[in-house]
Amino acid sequence: MEFLDPRGEPLAPVVPYRGRAALAPGETVGLFANGFPDSVAFLQHVGAALTRAVPGLHVKVWNKGNASALASPAHLVEIEAECSAVVAAYGH
Repeated sequence: MEFLDPRGEPLAPVVPYRGRAALAPGETVGLFANGFPDSVAFLQHVGAALTRAVPGLHVKVWNKGNASALASPAHLVEIEAECSAVVAAYGH
């Protein structure tokens, strides 16, 4: 019996994601749910992990409500005004 791995070999080198935000107590991180079922619940767990990692960090959750829709201009204005960083959920 032979087992085959269906994944192909990457053609480009794998480059780790290096985007990071230096967060400090008192700052706010936005959590932007995509509208899929349980996306808010998932991000609430992410928020709890963030506040454990950075005590005094604030989190605020937004939910665009429709996974097919783009983020509204109102959401973007609020998030930019209130947050130092944002975590956006995608997929389901």
